[in-house]
Amino acid sequence: MEGRAPIPTATKGARQLRACLLCSIVLQPIDFRRQGCPNCEEILQMKNSGDRIASCTTTYFDGVIAVIDPENSWVAKWQRTSKYVIGMYAARVKGQTKLRWTDSFERKVDLSCVSYTLCTAS
Repeated sequence: MEGRAPIPTATKGARQLRACLLCSIVLQPIDFRRQGCPNCEEILQMKNSGDRIASCTTTYFDGVIAVIDPENSWVAKWQRTSKYVIGMYAARVKGQTKLRWTDSFERKVDLSCVSYTLCTAS
């Protein structure tokens, strides 16, 4: 997947950073609202939806990894983000999405290939 995500800056608002529960990209809430998740938007549909952002992202994550060359980075391969856009990713995400997965979603996405996030059907 080509492209770049907005790179969040370490400011007073750093505590407001959120990580996607599916791909672990770290963005400001306003970036999720403006463009959705650059990796998962087709699936999670967070763009312009505060409720989706709240249920598909979390502020509880450990560490941040800058992925600059996803296809050639061993860290991106280790974190399973090598097919995602350039950006900042959480090393570990804590939480579960509250969305109910449908059969069509499971056909589109192989959850075994998702980065190290906790992602369960409810």
